[in-house]
Amino acid sequence: MHSPVVLGFLASLTLIAAIGAQNAFVLRQGIRGEHVLAVVTVCTVSDVVLIAAGIAGIGALVTAHPAALTVARFGGAAFLVGYGLLAARRAWRPATLTPSDDGPARLTQVLVTCAALTFLNPHVYLDTVVLLGALANEHRDGRWLFGIGAVTASAVWFTGLGFGARRVAGLFATPLTWRVLDAVIASTMIGLGVSLAVS
Repeated sequence: MHSPVVLGFLASLTLIAAIGAQNAFVLRQGIRGEHVLAVVTVCTVSDVVLIAAGIAGIGALVTAHPAALTVARFGGAAFLVGYGLLAARRAWRPATLTPSDDGPARLTQVLVTCAALTFLNPHVYLDTVVLLGALANEHRDGRWLFGIGAVTASAVWFTGLGFGARRVAGLFATPLTWRVLDAVIASTMIGLGVSLAVS
């Protein structure tokens, strides 16, 4: 029998490792080497708050009020499609693809985008608050140990994704590779946005 900490780590890692808008954003910032620590911190702290909320019982409250999820779903869909279109524009215009041509993004702009990709995504609430909250509460007295494992997985994942991206930065020295990355990001985000809107 695994401890709640190990189970929380594995459950959280499985949920957040899927390719999504937030992960694509962290990867891009990591490759560009822009405000990586700030982005990793925002993503990790956000997960701490959401996981703690789920364990504290907010998951049950959200499930009881589906209208809140509907609003989040359409708001998140609009944001994802909009961000995807911006990525598509970057892919279409190679002059804006390299960090030197694009210019460094302002910290405020990066943090707002990161927070929006996190909190406007209804899947975050379903996965992190409702699902992880429910799994944690199955452990009763060990639910907060489960939460510690889940939060640790989040910190490990985002740190590895953000700072590990620099290791493949050499691949992104040409506009063509940036074009491919932005095209993948665009298709992923637009696809996620459309699927959210029609689900």
